[in-house]
Amino acid sequence: MSVEFPEDLQEAIRFHGHVCPGLIMGYRAARAARDYLQVERPEDEELVAIAESDGCGVDAVQSLLSCTLGKGNLIYRDQGKQAYTLICRKKGRAVRVAARPGLFDRTPEQETAFQKVMGGTATEEETVVFRAFQRERLEWMLEAKTEDLFTLTEVSPEVPGKARIFKSVTCEYCGEPVMEPRARIRDGKVACLDCCENYSRGW
Repeated sequence: MSVEFPEDLQEAIRFHGHVCPGLIMGYRAARAARDYLQVERPEDEELVAIAESDGCGVDAVQSLLSCTLGKGNLIYRDQGKQAYTLICRKKGRAVRVAARPGLFDRTPEQETAFQKVMGGTATEEETVVFRAFQRERLEWMLEAKTEDLFTLTEVSPEVPGKARIFKSVTCEYCGEPVMEPRARIRDGKVACLDCCENYSRGW
C-alpha cells in the first residue's frame, strides 16, 4: 500500500491481527469521536464507548480509546450498525459516530471475488481482483474527509456506572465460582447460569 500507516493505526493492526476496511472504519470513527470531544486516551474509565456491532472496528476502538470489556467501559449493543458512541464522563458529553450508507458497496465482480476469497475457492485472478479492491478502499478510507465517512451527532445517553467488582459464590452443581449478580437459585441451591433451568412463557 502506498499510504503510510500512523503509529496508532499500526498499534490497532497489531492488536487486531490484520488490516481490513472494518478496522479502518473503527479507527477513523475512534479518532473522529476523540477529536470531537477533545479528549485523550484515558488510563481508566474516563471514557465509555458503546459499539453497535461486533465487527472488526471494535478492536480499533479498544486500542485507540482504551475502552475495553475488561475495564467495563466498552458496552456492546447489537444493532448491526457501524456506529459508535463515545461518552466523556468528566465533560458530561457524548457523540455518536455512524457510517454513511454505501461505504461497503461492491460491484458484481468485486462481490463475486469477495465471496470466493472468503469461502476459500478463489482463483489466483479473483484473489488479485479482491486484493486490489481492498487496497483501493483502505487507502480511500484513510484519506477521506470525516464527513464523507460518518455523521456525527451529539447525544445524551444514560451514562453507565463504573464497573464494579462483585463477590463470587460457588455453583452447587458444577462447582465453579460465579459472580453474585449472575447466580440463581435452583431447587434451593446456588446455580450458575449454565446450570440453572431457563423458565419462560414467552416474555
